[in-house]
Amino acid sequence: MKQILTFGTAALLMATPALAEPGKWTDEPVRIVVTFPPGGTSDLIARVLAQYFESEYGQKAVVDNRPGAGGTVAADFVADQDPDGTTLILGNNAPFTIAPTQFEDLPYDPMGDFTHIAYLGASTPALFVQPDSGITSLEAYIDQAKGEGITYGSSGVGSITHILGQAVDGALGIEQIHVPYQGSAPAIQDFRAGVLEAYYDMVALNRDLITEGETQPIALAAPARSPLFPDIPTFRELGHDVVIENWTGLSGPAGMDPAMVETINDTVAEIMQLDAVIAQLAQFGIAHTPMESAEFTTFVEDAIATWAPLILSAKVNG
Repeated sequence: MKQILTFGTAALLMATPALAEPGKWTDEPVRIVVTFPPGGTSDLIARVLAQYFESEYGQKAVVDNRPGAGGTVAADFVADQDPDGTTLILGNNAPFTIAPTQFEDLPYDPMGDFTHIAYLGASTPALFVQPDSGITSLEAYIDQAKGEGITYGSSGVGSITHILGQAVDGALGIEQIHVPYQGSAPAIQDFRAGVLEAYYDMVALNRDLITEGETQPIALAAPARSPLFPDIPTFRELGHDVVIENWTGLSGPAGMDPAMVETINDTVAEIMQLDAVIAQLAQFGIAHTPMESAEFTTFVEDAIATWAPLILSAKVNG
């Protein structure tokens, strides 16, 4: 355990006033740590939360970007902080779902060293192919992979898109040729240049390419169709149980006062119901599902178990 609850800290938490309503939970500014550089989906969501924490409830908040080592730099930092509600992490698959299996010597316990507070939502990845390839269905994609073979790009070894590609191999009984890139942008650049036949990426990030006919989505790795593009079928409805979403949530160090956790969870829930926030999240392709803290904690634990065999299959652990 990273956080040791001393007698003095315990006494302070016991003295904390009961917080049962949404709103401000500390007089100090809150730091929301993000595992990626500025500009990505996690960063944008964190900035939306910081904005509305202050504008709606007077809770000052700032975003602190700490990228590196698959999100573990940020997570390790947060695990070492005091559980006073002033340091939170905009968590996601990278440090909490993938890293526990990917890294043998993880410097933190993804469950024991954190208080998992609020689920925010998930973005949906999909399989994309060349629009002039003649492949318009998943069955045609399978035939191509089993015949002449097919090459796909991902945003890097061990990334969610790489692991999704491995999951598709197993579920569909095929063997795609994987080409890893440093991020999705260079993969898409090569795709548009005709170097790649296919790639996996988030649907929302490819909105313009889809609309302009520069890429052909084949199937979503989500439990249900995307409201952004309702015509794209899911792998599941096509008979293949492939569901790998890029989830995000808000967590803090272990040992946070339960009343404070409830206040933060309720505050997040109210913010996520604001029309302006719903519209902003839709632009990121994020679908929000309300969860109590206990539900979110179970969600993270289950996600680790679900992803472990996929990561092992992708051979990115070590």
